[in-house]
Amino acid sequence: MPTKEQVLEALSTCIEPELGKDIVSLEMVQNLTVDGGSVRFDYNLTTPACPLKDKMEKDARAALDKVDGVDSVEINMVSNVQKDVRLAQTLPPGIKNLVAVGSGKGGVGKSSVAANLAVSLAKEGARVGMMDADVYGPNQPQMFGIEGYTPEVDSDNKINPPENHGVKVFSMGFLMKPDQPAIWRGPMLHGAIQQFLKDVKWGELDYLIIDLPPGTGDVQLSLCQAVPLVGAVLVSTPQSVALSDVRKAVAMFKKLNVPILGLVENMSEFICPHCKTGTPIFVKAGAQALADEHRIPFLGEIPLDPEVCIAAEDGTPAILKNPDSPTTTALRLVSRLVAAQVSLQNHNRKELKVDLVSK
Repeated sequence: MPTKEQVLEALSTCIEPELGKDIVSLEMVQNLTVDGGSVRFDYNLTTPACPLKDKMEKDARAALDKVDGVDSVEINMVSNVQKDVRLAQTLPPGIKNLVAVGSGKGGVGKSSVAANLAVSLAKEGARVGMMDADVYGPNQPQMFGIEGYTPEVDSDNKINPPENHGVKVFSMGFLMKPDQPAIWRGPMLHGAIQQFLKDVKWGELDYLIIDLPPGTGDVQLSLCQAVPLVGAVLVSTPQSVALSDVRKAVAMFKKLNVPILGLVENMSEFICPHCKTGTPIFVKAGAQALADEHRIPFLGEIPLDPEVCIAAEDGTPAILKNPDSPTTTALRLVSRLVAAQVSLQNHNRKELKVDLVSK
């Protein structure tokens, strides 16, 4: 009959693809039991949105097939999102990771990508919040179908955020009349960012997605000065003018020491809803090449789909309205790759801290 040691030795040949280490040393194998020829264990992933979950389970089963005496294998795929340890000094406990979504210019679908990213992660099983920091154009209340919400302060002087589609949301749009412009200078913006982070009762979150205004202005600077971001996702269209502007956003985040989790090319092509044929609507300028040039991950191309626009208008993100379309399939993949990059950042930060302590 196989022993626990033999099982662990076999599983130690399985390498976590993103982290580059075996799953045993990463403590991803938990609650292992060996009863005769039956093996059971929890496979503890770093995110429920792991893009290689199926492959990792398949590799574990293949490794155990080589162990003499193993007749059956039961693997319970679970997850525990790692926390950005730097947040403990700046935010109340509960929020594990801050992920900013930005763009070099407006009109590239940044807010739509952010909303669908949040909902997709929630659908995977993560606890997610959406902080709409686009104070000049707060669109998330409409995209989440919660425009009529009026904030209320509880006995702890905290604001309870509304929740829809599995995501907690707070936005400047809740504090302003629909036609009221936000004519604010830097200090007021900084105060609003601080209030959104610390006075909203977010509770336990694996990811707080932050929808930034387009460009490289005061909100981005205030946010990066106020709290550590685990990283930023940048959204662009294929146009050269959009990619030119996103270069500035790349430079800004690098200057502020914010890791860039990746670049998303939105509206990569138009897919006809009738014949399903893809047609480029912009001249390709090389989003993949830009990502390679700056050594940042390229998270994929998202086709333009009229249903995404209609869904945003109706308050139901496209990821829920038409889950099998090419656009929503691409959005789901982007969300999984973002989650993987968050896990990688936290692992590398932990490893660096261990190395510094050992020295």
